[in-house]
Amino acid sequence: MADKKTYRIKDNVTVTDEVLAIIVGLAATEVKGVSSLSGNLTSDNITKAGKNKLAKAIRITGNEGESLSVSASINIQYDFVIPEVCQAVQERVKQSVENMTGMGVSAVDIRIASVTGTAE
Repeated sequence: MADKKTYRIKDNVTVTDEVLAIIVGLAATEVKGVSSLSGNLTSDNITKAGKNKLAKAIRITGNEGESLSVSASINIQYDFVIPEVCQAVQERVKQSVENMTGMGVSAVDIRIASVTGTAE
């Protein structure tokens, strides 16, 4: 996300990779078992985080007219089943990006950055 890449989602509408990263981050942190994104980005502070903090947790690749590939690094809460949480995050992120932008998502890769304390 270093060079503010833009993606055309309609004839006269474009979004930056930072906007897509915010969509991905909010979708991921909505999933039960995800405590935050890497860098302790929670749903409360994702929209206020700068592109540098978002770039540590989320990477988006794709070209004009192609589907996107998303990579997200999350912190998971202790006592949750990691494969189930990851699958839920993948589904939520794919659905959110496709519904909000109309762009296809070909892959959502999840990396577990850490495990945090017990669930609330």
